[in-house]
Amino acid sequence: MSRYDDIRFSKNVSSYLSLIIIGVLAIGVIVISIIAYFYITSIGDPLDANSEETGEVVIDSGTSAGMIGEQLEEEGIIDNGRMFEVYLRLNSITNYQAGEYELSPAMDFEQIARTLETGSIYQEVLHKVAIPEGYSVEQIAEQFSQNLPVSEERFLELMTDREFIESLIEDYPEMLSEEILDEDVKYPLEGYLFPATYDITEEEPSIESLIRQMLDATKVNSFPIYNSVDEYTITYEGESKELSFHEFLTFSSLIEMEATSLADRSMIASVFINRMAEQPAMPLQTDPTVLYALGEHQERTLFKDLEVEDPYNTYINAGLPPGPIGSPGIESLQSTLNPSNTDYFYFLADSEGNNHFAETFEEHIENREEYINNQ
Repeated sequence: MSRYDDIRFSKNVSSYLSLIIIGVLAIGVIVISIIAYFYITSIGDPLDANSEETGEVVIDSGTSAGMIGEQLEEEGIIDNGRMFEVYLRLNSITNYQAGEYELSPAMDFEQIARTLETGSIYQEVLHKVAIPEGYSVEQIAEQFSQNLPVSEERFLELMTDREFIESLIEDYPEMLSEEILDEDVKYPLEGYLFPATYDITEEEPSIESLIRQMLDATKVNSFPIYNSVDEYTITYEGESKELSFHEFLTFSSLIEMEATSLADRSMIASVFINRMAEQPAMPLQTDPTVLYALGEHQERTLFKDLEVEDPYNTYINAGLPPGPIGSPGIESLQSTLNPSNTDYFYFLADSEGNNHFAETFEEHIENREEYINNQ
């Protein structure tokens, strides 16, 4: 072997050794990172997951992350104040609400941190259930049963349980009135269960808690819109009439089921208002009320359906139906409160869902020929 070969061999050995050392160091860094990750995540577990005890912790304004960790450790809420400080910094949690808190050793780092950040007890969201606008009580019951361990049948039973409904009237006296117990009302809480996406923090929530959560959402979202004016009035058969919140929701639910756009909602509201102002009042003649009366989901309303004897059928009964036919969304509620000023008495939707309005029956027939019969 020549001197040149010796040098080349030596360089190769050095390269191999360098690669081995780099590999060992890289593996070491990965191992250390994994150990550190599992250590930090495990350290965030509850001190005692089965504990039912709570301790009062007072957080003063300007308290640092380190001071909060020490305080929680001293109060027996967590076992390592320094690691709690690290957790806060790693998760960029820096805004702490001063106040008094009832905290428990059963809470993990995230629950404690989010509680201090929001000023209220943080609970992990275990389920999310979306209730679309316009959903009826029966559709809501089905939606919950498909996404949560709750019974659709039991949900509907509660919807007609007079004792339960009366207890809710006591708990929500401003929002729920005796109107919902009228014998013609199909489901007392129809229209009062606000359409939204709900965060569920219980693995197996009770149906009663779900209903109250939805009523709370109505109290926060729908009721303030109605209360934004001193009184909401319409002209009915030539005379001014103040609408109750129940009637307001009923009116809004009709618009929700008929409209396809925000502009249409206000226009449709004006059609209904114009019809009710006539002497005698013109029936509203809205198909969704017929389908609600039938209790069926159909693509089209047939002529024979329009004759169904039911209080909800607005083809044979003038004025508003006994109650809402679904849960109206914010846009429909606002359109009810702010209808367009028109002379329209008729409207129809074409095959693409576009509404066409008319002032006279003759114009309405022309629209039907152009947009329905000729399609």
